[in-house]
Amino acid sequence: MSEIRKSLQNAFARSLRKPFVKAVREFSLVSPGDRIAVCVSGGKDSMLLALLMQDLQHTVDFELVFLAMDPGYAPAGREALAENARMLGIPMEIFETDVLRVARNHAPAHPCFLCAKMRRGHLYAEAEKRGCRKIALGHHYDDAVETVLMGLLYGGQVQAMLPRVRSKHYAGMELIRPLYFVREQAVSEWAAANGLVFSSCDCPAKALEDGTKREMVKTLLASLAADNSQVEANILNAVKNVDTAKVLGWRDGAGRHSFLDTFDE
Repeated sequence: MSEIRKSLQNAFARSLRKPFVKAVREFSLVSPGDRIAVCVSGGKDSMLLALLMQDLQHTVDFELVFLAMDPGYAPAGREALAENARMLGIPMEIFETDVLRVARNHAPAHPCFLCAKMRRGHLYAEAEKRGCRKIALGHHYDDAVETVLMGLLYGGQVQAMLPRVRSKHYAGMELIRPLYFVREQAVSEWAAANGLVFSSCDCPAKALEDGTKREMVKTLLASLAADNSQVEANILNAVKNVDTAKVLGWRDGAGRHSFLDTFDE
């Protein structure tokens, strides 16, 4: 375990620890006195997040709770999750739900939206019970880029996966994404270099994975990036540099707006 942690200070300091710290600082994700629930799914991203958040406690005075939701795993899947947490020294609490069963029954063809919504609600509720005001998720840079493109292609809207979000249903709660600047490839390289094998959830969409919209977007991005290495950065920068004078319309807390609203002024 010590060698795995040391790798974040040495071989992977530049590709993992540095972008993690950059996101924490740039978006003010962690403050002294915080009590944060790190949501551990069992995959490489959330396990890495747990280790980096523990490491951050050496320089910032805050508390951590590590939560893992059992959405209805097979026994082997749950044991793999618990074993990896023990091996990495993560004091994880597992709570049970029936998310996978509900998703299979109510949205068998396209369960992802319902599953994600239910998971988020359970995580907020469990974090709140433990006195946490923030939940940390393991979404990374590639997730953020893919989300922008999916919104354009399939949602007909310009939107970003924000690194910090206030909860609409749990007063005073926030969601943070400290891996926002970490590349997925770097996480995979870290796991492989340390001989780590992580479980995937028993998601009902796994059988359809090659045909999901996110997988298609991931493949598209890879082909575009092969010709232009700045493609992903340009996509994410596009939602940082929106010029409302050059869009047909937008919406905010006051409602919908059109470029025609001020055209004759």
